Amino acid sequence: MKQLKTEIVAVGTELLLGQISNTNAQWLSQQLALFGVNVYHHTVVGDNLQRVKTVFNQAHARSDVIIVTGGLGPTDDDLTREAFQAMSGMDIVEHEPSMDKITAFFTKRGTNMTPNNRKQARVFAGASVLENHAGMAPGMIVTYEEKTWVFLPGVPREMKHLASTSVFPYLQNLTGEKQVIKSMILKFIGIGESQLEHELYDLIQNQSNPTLAPLAQESGVVIRLTARHNSETEANSLLEQTKAQVEDRLGEYLFGVDEQTIEQQIIDLLKSSGKTIAAAESLTGGMFTDKLVSISGASAACKGSIVCYDTDVKRKVLGISEEVLVEDGTVSEACAEQMAEKVSGLLGSSFGISFTGVAGPMSIEDHQPGTVFVSIYDHVNKRSETKGYHFHGDRNSVRHRATIKGLEFLFNYLNSTIE
Repeated sequence: MKQLKTEIVAVGTELLLGQISNTNAQWLSQQLALFGVNVYHHTVVGDNLQRVKTVFNQAHARSDVIIVTGGLGPTDDDLTREAFQAMSGMDIVEHEPSMDKITAFFTKRGTNMTPNNRKQARVFAGASVLENHAGMAPGMIVTYEEKTWVFLPGVPREMKHLASTSVFPYLQNLTGEKQVIKSMILKFIGIGESQLEHELYDLIQNQSNPTLAPLAQESGVVIRLTARHNSETEANSLLEQTKAQVEDRLGEYLFGVDEQTIEQQIIDLLKSSGKTIAAAESLTGGMFTDKLVSISGASAACKGSIVCYDTDVKRKVLGISEEVLVEDGTVSEACAEQMAEKVSGLLGSSFGISFTGVAGPMSIEDHQPGTVFVSIYDHVNKRSETKGYHFHGDRNSVRHRATIKGLEFLFNYLNSTIE
C-alpha cells in the first residue's frame, strides 16, 4: 500500500481572526484516517495572494497530496485559483457546464447575475472537475509535478459532499488499498501524566500497532490508542486487546472511553442505583452542578444546588451553625461537612457535596488562595468524608480545578459505596 503524505490548507482570513472554527480540517482528517491516509500538516492562511502562494509552495515541497478548502468563491478576496496559477503557471479556463449551472440558478430565481459570479466556473486546464451538487463552485483535482492538488469549497456542506463523493474514492485508488485507521481514547482521573507513563513505560516503548500516546488535558489524562489494519473488525480487535492491557494496570483510574465523561458516569451511577445528589457551592459558584445538568436525563439524579457564596447565605439558607462559622470559619473542613449535610437534608438527596475555599486573589480567614475543601455527605450511612486541596493558578483556574476534583471525589466515592 502506498503511503501518502497529506496536507490540508484552509484559506480564509475569517479563520485566522477566530470568527469561525476550522472544522473542515478536523472532519477531513477524521475521514481520511478511515482510508489509511496520513495527514501531516494543517495550515491556515489569510486572503492574501503572496501569503497563499508561499503556503502553497511549502505544501508542494513536503506533501504528496494537498487538499485546499476555501477561496473558490466569486469575490476579489477569493484567491486560491490565482495563487496556484502563480505557483504552477497552469492556465485557467471557464468550465462551460458549471457556467451553465450558475446562469440557470440566477434565471430560476429571477435575479440578475453579477459578472463576478463567472469566477466560480473557472477551473485549471486539464483538471478533473468535481460537480458541486450542494453549491455553485465546482471542486477540482489537479496533478502538478507528480503531486495531487485537491481544491474544495470552504462551505462545510459543499466540502463534505465533494470529498465524500469524489475525493475519497480518488485517494483510495491512489493508495491501492483501503486501510482502516481506528482510534480509541481512554480517560483517566486521579493520576498524573508522568505516573501514568511510568506505569505503562514498557507498553509505550514497545508499541507498534496499536500505538499509545499519553496526553494531558484539563479534566484529567487520556491515552490515545491508534490501530491500523485493512479490516475494521481487526483494527477494533487490536484496540480492545491493548485497552485490556492498560486496564489491567490502571483500571482504578480509568473512568471512560472516547466520548464518555466523568459527569455522565456519575449520573449513570446515581440513576442505576436510584440515588440522588445535591450540591452546596461556595467558591465554585454553580460550576459543579452545571457539569452534571449538562447531561441529558440529569434531572433524575441531580436534585439541584444552593450557591452559598456569601456567609449570610451559609447561615440563613443552609443553616450552618454559628459555632462553626465563628470558631472554624467558612473555609474549613467543619464548614464543608455541614454544608454537604445541610444541602442533602434541604433538597432531600441521597448524597450532598459541598465546595468551600479561597479562589483568590486575596487571602480569606488566613487561608491562602487555592485552599479548597470538598465534602461528601452520605445520608443513607449518615457519614461524611472530606478532603482538603491546594491548587495553583488564577481565580478561575482554582474554581475549575476544584470542580474537577469534586467530580473525581464523588465518582470514586460512588464506585466504592454503590453496589
